Amino acid sequence: MTVKRGRNFLLTPGPTPIPERILNAMHRQPVDFAGPAFLETARSCLEDLRPIFKTAGPVFLYTASGHGAWEAALSNALSPGERILVPETGNFSAAWKDMAEALGLLAEDLPGDWRHAIDPARLEARLAEDRGQEIKAVLAVHTDTATSVTSDIPALRAAMDRAGHPALLMVDTVASLVTTDFRMDEWRVDVAVGASQKGLMLPPGLGFTAASEKALAAGQTATMPRRYWDWRERSSEHHYKWFCGTAPEHLVFGLREAIDMVLEEGLDAAFARHARLAEAVRRAVAVWCEAGALAFNALVPEERAQSVTTILTPEGFDGDKVRTTCRERFDVALGGGLGRLQGRAFRIGHMGDINEPMVLGALASVEAALEICGLPHGKGGVTAAIAYLAAEAP
Repeated sequence: MTVKRGRNFLLTPGPTPIPERILNAMHRQPVDFAGPAFLETARSCLEDLRPIFKTAGPVFLYTASGHGAWEAALSNALSPGERILVPETGNFSAAWKDMAEALGLLAEDLPGDWRHAIDPARLEARLAEDRGQEIKAVLAVHTDTATSVTSDIPALRAAMDRAGHPALLMVDTVASLVTTDFRMDEWRVDVAVGASQKGLMLPPGLGFTAASEKALAAGQTATMPRRYWDWRERSSEHHYKWFCGTAPEHLVFGLREAIDMVLEEGLDAAFARHARLAEAVRRAVAVWCEAGALAFNALVPEERAQSVTTILTPEGFDGDKVRTTCRERFDVALGGGLGRLQGRAFRIGHMGDINEPMVLGALASVEAALEICGLPHGKGGVTAAIAYLAAEAP
């Protein structure tokens, strides 16, 4: 048996490392969830999530994954048989579309190639064709974690405005919340979906939806079955309805600490940290790609995510070998390819509670794994990342 010492380097695109402060906040006995102390903690979380989404509107909290929050967004604001438009950016836009169809919505793809962000001009053109305004919502993934492509949400809103279309704009921020600037109210996003296990540094298990006045109004007439997800029920002053049952107390304790940590760092500082670490990863990957076997999945540099980088491997090579080698030889966890990229890519997550040594250690392990796997790659990727970090002050 191989005995591994030291700490596992978790650089998957979720879950992400959990700070000791958050683990300690959760390491306690349960309390009376109807008591004043817990109610104040829960209420403060619901209020303090608003500036993280940059909204004055309500944020609803679910004991669920991001997929649960997807369903909450759809079931609260839409009715079976209504049409929606889903710009294709990768595995998660496809999965959200599949969920919509399972709920009885008529979902239409706006085709994409999984290597580019959503094209605002194509969105505008499709909405302009919808003269009867039958499309009730546009579902956009801000950062698709599978493809590491980030789309320009303000540009999508501008495209909808130019088309004069009243559809709701729903945005998945699961991989962008706290890692990438997101401004719900300023960008006039109607529903934002988030989750706990990425930029917020928590365990999986909490999903969030933030809703605009327009979305809340749509929810008054929507006919989708939604008892558990219902914003109307969860807006009650009765604490039992905030969570539609027993509150996930320990996740709420952790959330309170996570919000405090985000606010202590400051959102702008968190965005800058993620951008800096992401660029260090990209500097290394760019060197590895020089040999021609590896490639960035996201083709446009400005569209490359601040939270994860997807690297394509050559035809005939199983990309999971890099991931397996990193895990088994170096105790470094990476993400694998998803959907049409399964077996054709590996992913380096760089979000949440991470710093420069963690990124450099992971990059060194990946570079060693490329050598072990016999994958042609440019030499000196880690050196390029070090040079960038040394020159760029935090």
